[in-house]
Amino acid sequence: MSREFTVSDDQVLAFETDCHLFDGCGFPAPSEWSFIFEPLFTIGSFEVDKPMALVVLSTAIVCSFFWFAFSKPKVVPGKFQMVGEVLYDFVRRGIARETIGKKAEAYVPLLMSLFFFVWIMNIWAIIPFAQFPATSIIAYPAALALIVWVTYMTLTFKTNGFVGGIRNLCVPSGLPKGIYVILTPIEFLSNVIVRPLTLTVRLFANMFAGHLLLLVFIIGTWYTLGSVVGTFYAATSMVMTVLLTFFELFIQALQAYVFTALTATYISQALEEAH
Repeated sequence: MSREFTVSDDQVLAFETDCHLFDGCGFPAPSEWSFIFEPLFTIGSFEVDKPMALVVLSTAIVCSFFWFAFSKPKVVPGKFQMVGEVLYDFVRRGIARETIGKKAEAYVPLLMSLFFFVWIMNIWAIIPFAQFPATSIIAYPAALALIVWVTYMTLTFKTNGFVGGIRNLCVPSGLPKGIYVILTPIEFLSNVIVRPLTLTVRLFANMFAGHLLLLVFIIGTWYTLGSVVGTFYAATSMVMTVLLTFFELFIQALQAYVFTALTATYISQALEEAH
């Protein structure tokens, strides 16, 4: 299948010629075309584009790192093992045990995988030549949110049974009976429908917006060059690009943490027995 997309004449002019602020061409503002890529290569009828390649590479990086770190553990850890243990302990103590409690150990591998996979996919946004966060394509956060939702539902009904699971999801204990007429549908929508949607949109929207902001100032730096006044604008835009890059580093790690912490919260709720 071939993917077709168009860009405006101004955008083509800006990228294919030496187009600057005072040349009479319009600013090539980033838009949906910034998130659409031609296939890098095709395997049979299956096309692999840049975001897909970055997701596969992220998987390889996470698996390879922890394989090298823990394949031959030693009493006196080497560099890889030491870093791996610090990262593992961060998720285990800072997220899993803090949120789930004594039952956390069984879910540490899932939370570890989610945290570092999301973080690596986010961080591609500031890596030269990649310069694109895979999580800004909504399908990837949605797939991860689906995994979390299936885990959440499975644990809820496995722990409480069918009736107890429904009560866990929809019927909070200790409230006046009359309020359940209003509260039960709200709890159902919140726990079953809204949670996977918000988990998806929160990660996607932050990475999408961050990538757009970086593009605006990166393109603006080049576009405003070409004159003395324009160079002043370009320098200002470049400073903003650097500042936003550091800010994005923080947001990338934060969003990975939030996604993992919310997953741990849902698991904790699923393991609570309904009363």
